[in-house]
Amino acid sequence: MELSNTEKFTGKANVYTQYRPSYPDALMDFLYTQAGFTPDSVIADVGSGTGKFSLLLLERGSMVYAVEPNEDMRRTAERELKGYSRFNSINASAEATGLQTGRVDFITAAQAFHWFDKQAFQTECQRILKPSGSVVLVWNQRDYQSEIVQKDYEIRKKYAIHTQSLGIDGRLYQDYLAFFKEGVYLEKTFKNDLYLNKAAFIGRNVSASYAPDKDRMPLQYNEFVRELAELYDANAAHGIMVYPHDTQVFLGRV
Repeated sequence: MELSNTEKFTGKANVYTQYRPSYPDALMDFLYTQAGFTPDSVIADVGSGTGKFSLLLLERGSMVYAVEPNEDMRRTAERELKGYSRFNSINASAEATGLQTGRVDFITAAQAFHWFDKQAFQTECQRILKPSGSVVLVWNQRDYQSEIVQKDYEIRKKYAIHTQSLGIDGRLYQDYLAFFKEGVYLEKTFKNDLYLNKAAFIGRNVSASYAPDKDRMPLQYNEFVRELAELYDANAAHGIMVYPHDTQVFLGRV
């Protein structure tokens, strides 16, 4: 039976928290010096997962409503971020956040927008944003010009249980940008190369929604890990592999 988008990360919260990359300081500096974010901003972080992006917003002092429908991911965020008084965990979907109309200054969606119903999410953004509000879409992206990334992609494709979010050229999300009002948006790219030991490289891959599950698909999982380990061993130096990586950001009104 095919899993719903909400269920695809069930059971992956711990490995996601441990091995998924965060976002560069340069991105956060841009948001808080040029994009209008302030410590007084009310932000809905939609599809917030285990709270990686929410954490960065909270560290800057903003009020964050972390909207996440997957219980496994949401409870992990609640555990990790419980020390922040301005953190609010919301059990809801991107298309029906339950937040008050005209409540938020900014909506962020980090590593999440490709899972949403785009039209329904657009309508919900229009409802909950203040008149001056904007949406920020963020993705950590592999640099597909790199030979290592290309080889990694072939392994991921071989064992993927579905192809959504698998990636091809690292810039799949251009098709979504009609989401912004009149197609107008600001695009920024920040270098975010990853320096990975073997556990982190393998963890980065097995945390993906399309990766075979260790408990439900042990044979496929073990073969997936074996091929990843071989790729790592062929490209690492002194226990570290440089994995070319960018963070891509789109900001605009809806």
